[in-house]
Amino acid sequence: MARSPESMGPAEGHTWTMARPHRKSIANSPQRRELYFFTLYRMLEAALLALVAFSPVGEYMLEIRDPGVLKTLVVLYFVAAIALLVASYRSEIPPPRQAAVGLSLDLLAVIGTLAVTSGGQGGIALLLLFNVGAGALILPQRVGLGFATAAALVVLSESFYRRAFEAIDQRPMAESVMFSVTYLATAVLCELLSRQVIESQALADRRGEELANQAEINELVIRRMRTGILVVDGDHRVKVCNEAAWGLLGKPSPDRQQLSDVAVSLHRALLVWRQGRGETPKAMTLAEGAPEVLPRFVSLSLTDNLFLIFLDDSRLYSDRAEELTLATLGRLSASIAHEIRNPLAAISYSVQLLEETTNLPEADRRLLEIIHTQCQRMNGIVQDILGLARRERSQPETVDIGQFARRFVDEYRASHPLETDIVQAVSERTTLAMADPRHLHQVLTILVQNALTYGRLPGEPARVTVAVRSAPPGAPPELTVSDRGPGIPAAVADRIFTPFYTTSEHGTGLGLYIAQQLCEANQCTLTYQPVPGGGSCFRIVLPPGLTLMQDDIGNGRLNLA
Repeated sequence: MARSPESMGPAEGHTWTMARPHRKSIANSPQRRELYFFTLYRMLEAALLALVAFSPVGEYMLEIRDPGVLKTLVVLYFVAAIALLVASYRSEIPPPRQAAVGLSLDLLAVIGTLAVTSGGQGGIALLLLFNVGAGALILPQRVGLGFATAAALVVLSESFYRRAFEAIDQRPMAESVMFSVTYLATAVLCELLSRQVIESQALADRRGEELANQAEINELVIRRMRTGILVVDGDHRVKVCNEAAWGLLGKPSPDRQQLSDVAVSLHRALLVWRQGRGETPKAMTLAEGAPEVLPRFVSLSLTDNLFLIFLDDSRLYSDRAEELTLATLGRLSASIAHEIRNPLAAISYSVQLLEETTNLPEADRRLLEIIHTQCQRMNGIVQDILGLARRERSQPETVDIGQFARRFVDEYRASHPLETDIVQAVSERTTLAMADPRHLHQVLTILVQNALTYGRLPGEPARVTVAVRSAPPGAPPELTVSDRGPGIPAAVADRIFTPFYTTSEHGTGLGLYIAQQLCEANQCTLTYQPVPGGGSCFRIVLPPGLTLMQDDIGNGRLNLA
């Protein structure tokens, strides 16, 4: 989960910390815990044997035939139990190995105790039952059953030996048989239980890892959201804050944990919303220099202990409204432009007919020139509006932009009277790029026309250069249109790609906007860069083209140019 602001430092910027899946330690495994309790039970067994061997109570519990041997056996067993208890804390020793060693010592201790005592065989056999079951939980199936069989043989052999050679065992043989069967049944049941526990633990680990991964994905999504997200408790104490919210709040210090200290207006709006007045929160500015936000509140619990606050940047709504306005305006303008073209064509055709009249006065001929010029201007406006409305899907193909630039300049010179103006193409070598030739031609036409119109110094001809920069390996190719005019002021350069923004009384403000939209449709970027010493440069960065190298034709491998 994300850290709360209390644990975030100013240098971290209230960013989120990814939740990593917790790697299960061996010391926390079920087998390790079972081994620990097993060793504690062995300490209890050793303590009971010590009570029998070293206290007068033992005389009432068992008949001790050799007290010295029993005391030595109990001391050794007690020391071994302590060593096994200490070893259970060492995670590098596998639990099955420790359990096997412990069970072996238990069997030896039982054999020795039965050999030097009499009258307590049933109690000793009963104590061994827990050891057999614990061993079956930790050891593999075959090994656990092997120790259970060994314990059964010890009990049966001891009973048979006393009946056959000492004739002092008055217990029925069925008791020893029942203990033996109980050992085997306990081993089987404990082994099945151990298998279920291991499977359940593995399933829990998988589920835990999946939940951790899901939490990691959710956290990453929330952290990257442009919408600010805050979680506050019932006392308006900030618990969670994503990057967007932290920026909209003015990047407050992590020490300011109360919402009233971070944003007073947001604190008051939340209070009003909690009182149920039904008022819609208004747009507000939460910090100096931060944009306006529209808060939305959601209760995360019925007891009003947690609240989720969404902070939507109002600029997103403005941009969305602008997009809808442009789309609507584009459709409306296209409809109007389509209706204008027919009468405009009739006017232009009539002017051409009147210009063919031989006895037309000079003043009327001048009026016809004005009408013809304005018709051309109106036709240009209609073309721009139709270009804005028409969003033709690009059909990119591999283009040699060096050859394309030279061919474009030749065609432009042939179709546009330049007089003293200069339009030239500069290309070093073959440079391949992916683009729609029709769209690229339209973009270059807009940029060159703007450069010829605005990129000239007073009294001097315009000098426009269409250049192709040879891209090094791994770098995208670039196409630039530059001039040596007065350049574009910084305040104007920030808005030149805004639709309908223009500084000319004869322009529509759509040319550069359309050029940028066409570039984006072809996965290209169009940017403006001032030229040192005066002038403007529009740079188009294109995707590299695909080519099939001659030595790879047989292998059918495509390479990036």
